[in-house]
Amino acid sequence: MHPNDHGSTKPPGIKFLENVKNTTLSFRTHQTIVLTLTFVAYASYHAARKTTSIVKTVLDPQTSRLGASSPPWPSSYFLSSAAAANEGWAPFDSPDGTVTLGMIDVAFLSIYSVGMYFAGHLGDRLDLRVLLTAGMVGTGVFTSMFGLGYWLNIHSFYYFLAVQLLAGLFQSSGWPSVVAVVGRWFGKRKRGLIMGVWNAHTSVGNIFGSLVASALLKYGWGWSFVAPGVVIALVGMAVLLFLPVSPESVGMGEELEDGDGDGSGKGKDADGEEPLLGGDEKAAGDRAVGFLEAWRIPGVAPFALCLFFSKLVAYTFLYWLPFYISHTGATNQEERAN
Repeated sequence: MHPNDHGSTKPPGIKFLENVKNTTLSFRTHQTIVLTLTFVAYASYHAARKTTSIVKTVLDPQTSRLGASSPPWPSSYFLSSAAAANEGWAPFDSPDGTVTLGMIDVAFLSIYSVGMYFAGHLGDRLDLRVLLTAGMVGTGVFTSMFGLGYWLNIHSFYYFLAVQLLAGLFQSSGWPSVVAVVGRWFGKRKRGLIMGVWNAHTSVGNIFGSLVASALLKYGWGWSFVAPGVVIALVGMAVLLFLPVSPESVGMGEELEDGDGDGSGKGKDADGEEPLLGGDEKAAGDRAVGFLEAWRIPGVAPFALCLFFSKLVAYTFLYWLPFYISHTGATNQEERAN
């Protein structure tokens, strides 16, 4: 059994597909399911995360003069023109509105970074399918709760702060979980191609989140949060039903896992290389790697530093580029968001 497969069993959706086909799914089919589900899962994380940067343009009073367009059908309680956005939205409509929005971002990213550390430890001890599902459903709930502030007429800074803190905590479960699952199914032989294509989920999620949030702004900024929240929760349920966390969890042997599905080699892939994330793992047995031990692994420290600076630039654009563009005089909210 894989050292991290604590309580992992065959997903009910996989059992259903095998009963329908009356045969066991192949290793390649399982790999396809893993890549597809983890890709969509992490794209939905980024779609939910991107919403905040889009909605800033209607929450902040400095952009209120640009106005919002009316919906194409009669307005109602749930589908209404964002008239309130024309004057901003308290507590973000004060002279320090930009600072307040920044505090929300700092709160989210701070708890997200701390949560990543604990999520990694939880992933070593819990069923990754359940952990990932809990993170996605929790993210969906608290992302939607931010949007509910629109209809419930909530103007408390501490409400939005608490919601963002909890959303960041649940979001932190995403990256450690999907990387661990993909690492169990693919060896080093295909790492470059697979990880290169698979990592497009970040950009796809950001694009999808931007398009959805900007398209829904004219019906009320609350929808820009609720829609991505519902999407990520639904994807989370699909993960619970269909995601196999490792070859062993679906009854496939270690030879298949290490050989990338061709049954060749034991502990190595077809090129004689050790599998992704698998080298010292077997020697370590069931013991999880500690924080200091992880830093002593060759390549971890320089990779972490490179990622720190690349993320610094990426998140600056992710959270503030639409807001900056809003001050350049773009004609409407949807154009600014796009």
